Amino acid sequence: MRFFAALETICIYSNTAMVTTITCQEVKTCFNISIKLLCTVMIIGRINVKFNWAGINQASLGEEMFLVYNSFMNSTLELLKTRGFFQQCTDAEALSKLMDDGPVTFYEGTDPTGGSLHIGHMVPYFAFRHLRDAGHNGVALLGGGTARIGDPSGKSEIRKMLTYEQLDENTESIRTQLDKFVGFDGKTAFTVNNKDWLANLNYIDFLRDIGKHFSVNRMLSFEAYKMRMETGLSFIEFNYQLLQSFDFLELYRRHGCRLQIGGDDQWGNIVAGVELIRRVEGAEVFGLTFPLVTTADGKKMGKTEKGALFLDPAKTSPYDFFQYWRNVQDEDILRFLLMFTFLPADECNNLCGAGKNPNEAKERLAWEVTAIIHGKEEADKALSGAKAAFGGAGDKSAMPCAEISRSRFEAGYNVVELFVDTGLQSTRSEARRLVDQGGAFVSDKSGELSAEKNHAALIGSDRLNSDGEIILRAGKKRYLLVVTK
Repeated sequence: MRFFAALETICIYSNTAMVTTITCQEVKTCFNISIKLLCTVMIIGRINVKFNWAGINQASLGEEMFLVYNSFMNSTLELLKTRGFFQQCTDAEALSKLMDDGPVTFYEGTDPTGGSLHIGHMVPYFAFRHLRDAGHNGVALLGGGTARIGDPSGKSEIRKMLTYEQLDENTESIRTQLDKFVGFDGKTAFTVNNKDWLANLNYIDFLRDIGKHFSVNRMLSFEAYKMRMETGLSFIEFNYQLLQSFDFLELYRRHGCRLQIGGDDQWGNIVAGVELIRRVEGAEVFGLTFPLVTTADGKKMGKTEKGALFLDPAKTSPYDFFQYWRNVQDEDILRFLLMFTFLPADECNNLCGAGKNPNEAKERLAWEVTAIIHGKEEADKALSGAKAAFGGAGDKSAMPCAEISRSRFEAGYNVVELFVDTGLQSTRSEARRLVDQGGAFVSDKSGELSAEKNHAALIGSDRLNSDGEIILRAGKKRYLLVVTK
């Protein structure tokens, strides 16, 4: 009975806002219930009471309960955890308190090593949007300076050096992509380029003022450097951690930035920046990393047969982008809905609930992500094209398309050459293998697909429909509409 009395009292206090803070010890003393029991009930019930956790630490609660205690955190951090954006944090309790006290300025950095972002780059920017929507201020740092060196994190060899002109061009392309996704307003979200403070840095002064705070032994203890020591780490790359740490320091000085976010492969660089600011400015700042996203079978998320899943429609068409999400494994649907859409968590869970059709959830996932990246119109086109390819309904014109002279079919188009010429296969040997394995499908005049198992087969004009079109399929999921002229 004491337990239920305690729970009832807490609920009343919470709902009527009679108190804003209750200490665990007060509740334990008054109602004679354990902190562990109280914590469990609070988590299950999601009761909105702030606790004063002073004096509570891992030693006093034990490992299991310390994890429970850590779940009592700022609502935005809790949202990030719920949606899968929480791997490591330098001090979750202190960061939670800071975020409770008011808006926090945070930053995420991206080096412009290519002309387009891919979906893997966007994981921190989905978190960026959640943080901004919760009232915090975000800085997107474009690494026009650090990209001149290249981050060794997650790489087995040194990155290709690009010209300064190419880096500047890439920076503008990426800025445009991020602006479309984030919507920079110059106040709650804006970009900076670390080229502005790194390009003309005096190396001797930098070593004296910044380099003295770094321990080589400490740097080599981080996983990114340990991995590269096995294959060879250049001196120029070894400097990267100092530069990224200096970025954090500059953003702290210029914009009051207190939090750096990023993928978990950036943990070493982020921790180094936190420690540098503590040594130089005597200030407490924080780092928060997100899991490196893989698929259920352990593969790197966002990789397709054609390579990375780029945001640039010239590199990855909206249709192919849509199809990637439409074809994810069932085990990944909920996780990807939470991470790569802004649908409420309850709706995500409902889409994947017991008895629900996973294909409907995949279609919703594909449409949502494509609409976020490419706009609703392109998402609608991709959905219509997918329905035309897979179900016969929808709009065929939204399918990936290749234009070929009708005379090729009138003369008899070798099936191997057809799949190579349309780009469904890269080489003749790949196309022959596809045909031999029964994976090359060609439609007839009625639009029905059948496998061509003879790599010497000729596809004639009698297979074209009344509009002079034919549909090809490579494997189970790659479709192409061929239009003759």
